[in-house]
Amino acid sequence: MHAGISRVVSGLRKLPEWQHDALIVISSLLVGSVLFATGLYPLFNLDDPIPLWVRVLLFGGVCAVEAFRRIAPGTALAVGTAFLLVDCVIGVSTPTLVVYADLLYAATLYGPRRLSRDMVPIAVLTSISTITATVLLVPGWRATVLAAFAVLPFLLIPVWWATNVRQHQRMAEVERANARQLAKIAELDRTAAVAAERAHMARDLHDVIAGHLSAIAIQAEAALSLKDEDPMTRVVLKSVRENSVSALEEMRAMINLLRADVTAPDEPTAPARLAQLGRLIESAQAGGMRLDVRVDYDDTEPLPAAVDLTAYRIAQEALTNAMKHAPRTNVVLELRRTDTGMVLEVVNDLREGGDGGGLGTGLLNMRERTAAVGGSLTAGPTDGTWKVRAVLPLPEVER
Repeated sequence: MHAGISRVVSGLRKLPEWQHDALIVISSLLVGSVLFATGLYPLFNLDDPIPLWVRVLLFGGVCAVEAFRRIAPGTALAVGTAFLLVDCVIGVSTPTLVVYADLLYAATLYGPRRLSRDMVPIAVLTSISTITATVLLVPGWRATVLAAFAVLPFLLIPVWWATNVRQHQRMAEVERANARQLAKIAELDRTAAVAAERAHMARDLHDVIAGHLSAIAIQAEAALSLKDEDPMTRVVLKSVRENSVSALEEMRAMINLLRADVTAPDEPTAPARLAQLGRLIESAQAGGMRLDVRVDYDDTEPLPAAVDLTAYRIAQEALTNAMKHAPRTNVVLELRRTDTGMVLEVVNDLREGGDGGGLGTGLLNMRERTAAVGGSLTAGPTDGTWKVRAVLPLPEVER
């Protein structure tokens, strides 16, 4: 039974506010109708010369006011007080008093803070007025005591109860706000911890890779100093040295960006862009790639930094994948600018028995870079070739 009651209460709490108020008004009408129909509506057993329809009309009016208990609690209470005073003059009726108690409760709970704070003196004054009106109509101290015991619970208890509920709601809101602040602080702590760990990893990465790249550059420089008549060997060694030095510069720039506690204004901070595409092409050709480059855009027109960097990195990743999975094959790199964006295509022949793919990390990086600037990327086999096509949008420029 208790479980059933709990489910009913839980269901009522989930109702929208207007449905909840409508249910309260309907319940008041039903209870009042039963009391009027059974003749139990008088609060005191008095001769009632007032026609029943007058009391029913007053009760209907206060029920109509109750429909605004949450929308305009102060106004509803003021109008309801007027109905109650009229009801007291003709003889207090229980249905009207019950609805008025709900108006007091709603004004205390849903009203502005100032109205809620003033509800205790308002309830006291209303109780005194109601008792005074009863005494004037029914002389005698017994009637006064009976009126006090009958009226005070209807007027004071709703205010006291609503005040407690409002205080609990305010405390719950404070607790929720504190919980949100604690969650935000915890998130900031986690972010700071991740940033510190990433900076530590960046330093370790620099220490490990910088040594290897420096050794490669030194050894390539030493090999170039030797007498070697093979021009291809010298081209390859020169490309190796330039690539290792370039990688060192870019890595230092990225490390400086990642390390918040170090400022190195003398170090290079600009990552590679399409202006360095020629160096990338020379490196690929030095590795034995037969590369056909088709560039169709005016490099004097500046590109957004994000698009410029993304286009270069996608070209770099696509050429690297072609060298890994289809070495010494024909590759076509096409870069052109349209009215709405940059189009980059890298197409290479597939080796016999190969699908041009790998573990997918390179493709994932290209997709993420393209999505970051709002573009689209497709990659896959097409008619015996592996094709990477990226479309990078550009902002509209007035011509």
